[in-house]
Amino acid sequence: MAEWTDQRVLGAGGTDRDRLILEHIPLLKHIAGRMSFDMPGGIDRDDVYGFGMLGLIAAADSWDASRGLKFSTYAYTKIRGAILDELRRSDFLPRGRREKVRELDKTVTRLEQENGVVPAPEEIAEAMGISPDEVDEILLSAKNSNETSIDEGPSVELAAMLCDPKSDDPVGSAEFEELKELLVEAISQLPDQEKTVITLYYAEELLLKEISEILGVTESRVSQIHSRALYRMNKNLGALIGTN
Repeated sequence: MAEWTDQRVLGAGGTDRDRLILEHIPLLKHIAGRMSFDMPGGIDRDDVYGFGMLGLIAAADSWDASRGLKFSTYAYTKIRGAILDELRRSDFLPRGRREKVRELDKTVTRLEQENGVVPAPEEIAEAMGISPDEVDEILLSAKNSNETSIDEGPSVELAAMLCDPKSDDPVGSAEFEELKELLVEAISQLPDQEKTVITLYYAEELLLKEISEILGVTESRVSQIHSRALYRMNKNLGALIGTN
């Protein structure tokens, strides 16, 4: 696939629109490189860049500077949305994988009802009779199906366990500061590998490829570890909130 700085994607006139696109290709690469997905068969990272380029071009064509919104902010949503739209059309989650997500979802609910706490990934693996690595794969599938709005995705409860913790209160508020302190504690309780992935992804804002090179694993494996870390971090956070 052609490099995405290729002038062929742009008009030949060197217009302001074209310059906007060229100047924000690093943003496109950053967004695509940080999207945590186990790609469907036949789709690779270059295809994702291509999907995002469609969003970047659409942003350049429709941006209205008079509205006061920075182009990078406007383009971010367009690029990410274009990538997710194309992945939805690619039958992102095969039927067999959807069934595994439902089975894991039911297992999490059952264990939580029996024990009164959200189960750890290792407990899920034992209850389902599968390996921890297989649980990681299913958690990533659940995260993917939630983010791409696929029918038969995970329950609201499991989806919440796989999302970035957020505060509805503005930065600087007492609630925000409390959540930030609890997040630091929740992250500190993660196993070393998961803590490393969360730190490199959120604090250092590295791409999945860069994290994979540091850890010596594939990008797909980083995506799986990231999903498991989010699940465990939200489990830890829920316990900490419950004791405060």
